[in-house]
Amino acid sequence: MFKNRTDAGHQLSDLLSDHDVTADLVLAIPRGGVPVGRVVATRLGVPLDIVSARKIPAPWSHELAIGAVASDGTIWLNESALAQFEIPDSYLATQVERERYAAGEMLARYRGDRSPLEVSGERVVLVDDGIATGATMTACARQVRNAGAESVVVAAPVAPPDTVERLFREADEVLCVETPPSFRAVGEFYEFFGQLSDEQVDAYLSHGS
Repeated sequence: MFKNRTDAGHQLSDLLSDHDVTADLVLAIPRGGVPVGRVVATRLGVPLDIVSARKIPAPWSHELAIGAVASDGTIWLNESALAQFEIPDSYLATQVERERYAAGEMLARYRGDRSPLEVSGERVVLVDDGIATGATMTACARQVRNAGAESVVVAAPVAPPDTVERLFREADEVLCVETPPSFRAVGEFYEFFGQLSDEQVDAYLSHGS
């Protein structure tokens, strides 16, 4: 159990230290991943930037992800779900473009006039405040890979074991403080898991507060 995202960041940093993880930069997934990423970046002594992806929802449920798309158009699709539910190509194409645009808008909102950090040839730690299905993390990991990162470590305070296993296909290492077999939602592992305002995210990114 984590008190809040800052506490989760400290526990995650301890785990990274135990595994002798070194990095050139930390990329956090907004919003919740940013305060966790700030702590990790500070402990590793490297810059913090953001990476953005959005889930592609099923036609009948915005909660069910049939894939995810990153801001640069990198896609992960749940092929078994697409086949099982016979998702129309036209629907998929529309949703991919819509969510790619939304991911880009989020990136622009939080990065502002700051230039993105160079990923090519760098050792990258990807951070979120927790991972459920792994859809958005997978899309982000693929984006970073495609950008030429030397290595990719996925790090989060909590994730279910089956998601961790799948993410090993996308990253060089996957590190989680807790991997509970019984998993419903990320928030159940936090004492405080409130929504972050845009201003709070800006503060973590700009000032490290």
